[in-house]
Amino acid sequence: MATPAAAKTRTDDVYEWLRADILGGVLVPGERLKFRPLCARYSASVSLVREVLSRLAEQGLVRASPQVGFQVTPISEADLRDLTVTRVDIEGLALRRSVERNDLAWRSKVVAAHYTLANTRRRDPADPGRVTPDWEAAHAEFHDVLLAGCGSERLYGIARALRDSAKLYRRWSEALDEQDRERDPAAEHAAITDHALAGDADGAVAALAGHIRLTTDLILETRPEQEGRAEPRSVL
Repeated sequence: MATPAAAKTRTDDVYEWLRADILGGVLVPGERLKFRPLCARYSASVSLVREVLSRLAEQGLVRASPQVGFQVTPISEADLRDLTVTRVDIEGLALRRSVERNDLAWRSKVVAAHYTLANTRRRDPADPGRVTPDWEAAHAEFHDVLLAGCGSERLYGIARALRDSAKLYRRWSEALDEQDRERDPAAEHAAITDHALAGDADGAVAALAGHIRLTTDLILETRPEQEGRAEPRSVL
């Protein structure tokens, strides 16, 4: 018989796997999540899969309803606009608190995360239209570190959940190549970092807000041409 610790580890494994499948586009927005195929795919019991889906629903990646059951959260232009406004408010608040706390350990982590991001190749030379996995990971870590210094686990958790929800829109940002040339992500990240390290909370929040809004604007500009394509290539 499995010990409670072993059972918890197995639940966490399935949670991470299913979450990665959603964020990676294996399970697409709006797709119904039926227990039988999920149990087979993840070699898990119905009760374990139900527990994992409930956790993902709390994060906004899965939706549960009496009529449909569980499904990957659907996406829409209206939701993206609402999500963007909410992210600007919540991530901005978390960043403001991080800057105002002026914690040395946090500032050191910001410097390290930005250095890694700035020195990681963004585009794959073999496929210039694709953002490299290493850059995606460095980008996620940079934004995570910015939020992590806020001093509130609840605020940090909400902000991270919103960023996860934003990743559902990667399929709409698949081909931002032309529009991407209109922006300079490195300069955007540098501006956020410079304001944060200088203790300029207003400037840091404004730079982050502009960064988030610009990505949304570019997604909405390209969306009509991108509907129907499946493989995600970029991140918010």
